Amino acid sequence: MVAARRPPLLLLAVVSALTALFLLPIGYIVWLTADLGIARAAEMVFRERVLRLLGSTLALVAVTVPLTVVIGVAVAWLVERTDLPGRRLWGVLFAAPLAVPAFVTSYAWLGVIPSIGGLSGGALIAVSAYFPLVYLPAAATFRWIDPAEEEVARSMGLSTWRVATRVVVPQLRLAVLGGALLVGLHLLAEYGAFSMIRFDTFTTAIVEQYQSTFDSEAGGMLAGVLVLLCLLMLVMEAGARGRARYARLGAGAARRPDLVRLGAWKLPALGVSFVVVVVSLGVPLGVVTRWLVVGGAEAWADPQLAEAFGQSVGYGLYGAAGCVVLALPVAWLTIRHPGRLARVMEAGNYVASALPGIVVALALTVVSVRVLPHIYQTVVLVLVAYVLLFIPRAVVTLRAGLAQAPERLEEAARALGRPPAVAITVVTLRRMLPSFVAAFALVFLAVVNELTATLLLSPAGTSTLATRFWSLGLDLDYAAAAPFAMIMIVMSAPMTYLLLRQTAAVGR
Repeated sequence: MVAARRPPLLLLAVVSALTALFLLPIGYIVWLTADLGIARAAEMVFRERVLRLLGSTLALVAVTVPLTVVIGVAVAWLVERTDLPGRRLWGVLFAAPLAVPAFVTSYAWLGVIPSIGGLSGGALIAVSAYFPLVYLPAAATFRWIDPAEEEVARSMGLSTWRVATRVVVPQLRLAVLGGALLVGLHLLAEYGAFSMIRFDTFTTAIVEQYQSTFDSEAGGMLAGVLVLLCLLMLVMEAGARGRARYARLGAGAARRPDLVRLGAWKLPALGVSFVVVVVSLGVPLGVVTRWLVVGGAEAWADPQLAEAFGQSVGYGLYGAAGCVVLALPVAWLTIRHPGRLARVMEAGNYVASALPGIVVALALTVVSVRVLPHIYQTVVLVLVAYVLLFIPRAVVTLRAGLAQAPERLEEAARALGRPPAVAITVVTLRRMLPSFVAAFALVFLAVVNELTATLLLSPAGTSTLATRFWSLGLDLDYAAAAPFAMIMIVMSAPMTYLLLRQTAAVGR
């Protein structure tokens, strides 16, 4: 085995600096705890208020995650393994709720049930918004599983139920655990959806604490508990995943499985599919459309609409460009110079992205006020937050693109007389162009829909689509908020379609 080459010092220095930046939020929590002292920190954590928040947050996770798994896997099975009428259309509709920000879903349900709230209301909104995070990987796995394995199991006398539990379910485990982890992390990070229905979680409490008293110590200790919950989820997912891997040789070699005939169950299956789509997609689109009709042309004449759109696009362009540029060294190190060091540095950016936006915003606020006061409440600080939150989306995409551009192609170009920089640009970066575009689009739409960090860090007078929608929603001016919601949905739709296309390509 050929040992991996040492990375260039410049590349190593850049990625090391980025890793230090990624770990800044956790470093802030550790520093604040040490500064307060163990006794004072424990006093602030072990309070009745914190225990109530812990109970409501854990209850939300305990209710929502299993429901999203059940619904996500069930509809994935209907689309990929049965003769459900119109199953391709249903597949698109099941993924479409990802185009609707969770706080828009909450706003829509408030329009349908003004009294919605509590654990049941929070779970309804969260399941509606997040079940596609399980559906997409589960559908890809159903498409990828070789049906020959199931046929061999049946030929050995196993019943349909045992084939499912012994052959299919183990291969679904990675997809389901990954989707469940994403749902759990979203639940811990979500602010707007739960604040709008006044359901208290750690994130809503931290934002309220900061906005009401600017008490960084109390908010920091709450953030510390939230960080521990995030890390606990990561550890639990890694432990449940284990070292099991399921693969087949020859991508696309497996034939499509025979579809299950639903027979008398076809009508109930259609009914279930219809209910899922109406609850997750129909209600948000219907309510937003209704308020657009109520608001009429006047709602679209809001002078702040164009301003919010322009600022959202500006933040999106700069945030996406920054993430893509900074993600390239990380992707380059992990693909071209793999090893323990590369894995440690890559893990750093994933830890940062797993933290809620409020933790990142709180850490950046305190650090900027105490160390770099001239960047406090500036665009620079907002862009740094976007990098911390969204750079992993760019890293994953660029890493996949770089893997499709083997280094031997650069060597061939250099052998033909091309300078190293020209060889990299003409051969590697050119082949990576689709992944650059995908990474840029993915981060751009994440930035456009981001709420918490933008609310806390943006300069005075900033008005993005998300923050303006949030402000009007709090004022119960639903008709005026509707255009902002519709623009966010329309802007998110292309990225959702791209994600669907990517998962559809798996196993083909």
